[in-house]
Amino acid sequence: PLPPQYGMVFDAGSTHTALYIYQWPANKENGTGIVSQVETCTVNGSGISSYADDPAGAGASLKPCLDKAMTIIPAEQQRDTPAYLGATAGMRLLREQNSTKAEQVFAEVTKAIREYPVDFRGAQILTGNDEGTFGWITVNYLLETLIKHSFTGKWIHPPVEDTVGALDLGGASTQITFLPGITIDDSNTRALLRLYGTNYSIYTHSYLCYGQTQALKRLTASLHQGNLSSQDILHPCYPRGYQENITMGELYNSPCVPTPSTPSPTQVLMVTGTGDPAACSAAMQKLFNFSCGTNRTCGFNGVYQPPVRGQFFAFSGFYYSLHFLNLTGEQSLSSVNDTLWKFCTRNWKKLQKEFPTANRTHLRDSCAASSYTLTLLLQGYKFNQKTWHNIHFCQQVSNVDVGWTLGYMLNLTNMIPPEIPQNVIGLPRSNWIVATVLLAVMLVLTFCLLVAMCYQKNYSGYESL
Repeated sequence: PLPPQYGMVFDAGSTHTALYIYQWPANKENGTGIVSQVETCTVNGSGISSYADDPAGAGASLKPCLDKAMTIIPAEQQRDTPAYLGATAGMRLLREQNSTKAEQVFAEVTKAIREYPVDFRGAQILTGNDEGTFGWITVNYLLETLIKHSFTGKWIHPPVEDTVGALDLGGASTQITFLPGITIDDSNTRALLRLYGTNYSIYTHSYLCYGQTQALKRLTASLHQGNLSSQDILHPCYPRGYQENITMGELYNSPCVPTPSTPSPTQVLMVTGTGDPAACSAAMQKLFNFSCGTNRTCGFNGVYQPPVRGQFFAFSGFYYSLHFLNLTGEQSLSSVNDTLWKFCTRNWKKLQKEFPTANRTHLRDSCAASSYTLTLLLQGYKFNQKTWHNIHFCQQVSNVDVGWTLGYMLNLTNMIPPEIPQNVIGLPRSNWIVATVLLAVMLVLTFCLLVAMCYQKNYSGYESL
């Protein structure tokens, strides 16, 4: 038997980088549900876009995870292991700010990966729509809603309506992707796929600067801009009693955050939490433009979006923000709202006692992150009381992390063919011939053995008479 094959994908996000190592049987590359996730490795530090002024540091940050990969993938297979690096919204923003610095970062991460004996096939910045499309492919591949095979060895196409939508929330962008069941009016939000002999016309859109980290930074900036003359920021999404000092430079250091006309980078601002969930929700909604214009359905900011349809899997930031509050177990929307309301009114000191091991920043942002998640899903993507039950919050499907990386690798390694395979891939033809011959020989030998046993029995009986 051929040894299993491996593949590696770096997910270079805006806030961190992670390495995913996959494995699959070498003779079943076009199967479904075949690929398994062997290991994940989180790279220390921030995303590679944070190394704009230290490109070499971006490359060096990847090496501990590359070292770990070399202990997992057998040495004799490393040179045949495809390796990819895909960067998302953080690098998209850096490229907009300074394309030269973005190229330098890519040059250094490429140099670092090529020091290892793998088949490195390049680093690239994904478009937002690619990110959404590959996430959709990943979740549907793992759920076997694209194709599956029967016990008779025939491929079965589930109805296209069985595919599920994908909701992804990163640090700097968010994506919604689904099969709407109607003609998509806007070609900019349409992706045409042919997978296993079936055509899919899916809706996908990515909102840059609406990832969780950038949205919460924009929220704080909007609260400051509501009263520029004051050095105090009253933050309704932070717990009552929480206080911190930040500089103007720290607050306005992102291209997603509009800068005041008279910025003073060294000016210190005092941020004080007020723990007011109603005011928090109202402040969140000001980050969006929910008007759609005449005769047009949209998500927000005037972007065309057909009505949501079918089941959806929500992962990444959508999952993590609500999982912290134990709200990913198919609770009703009213229950989610009640739990969030109570959490957002808690005192900072009580929260610290209740969650003594929680990261300080994570605990501070938990109310804001969960409130943002609900605002984005309900007012932004237009889910409601009825369709809320169609959202399934998850981190993994079939022990594989849900995200764009698996779909990206499946696409680049051609493991999802455009046409349906003739039959389930099994033993090579030569192996079938050998197996058939061996079976025939065994049948002949078995027949001879039975004849011999019967003859011996009859002969013994004759002697006894």
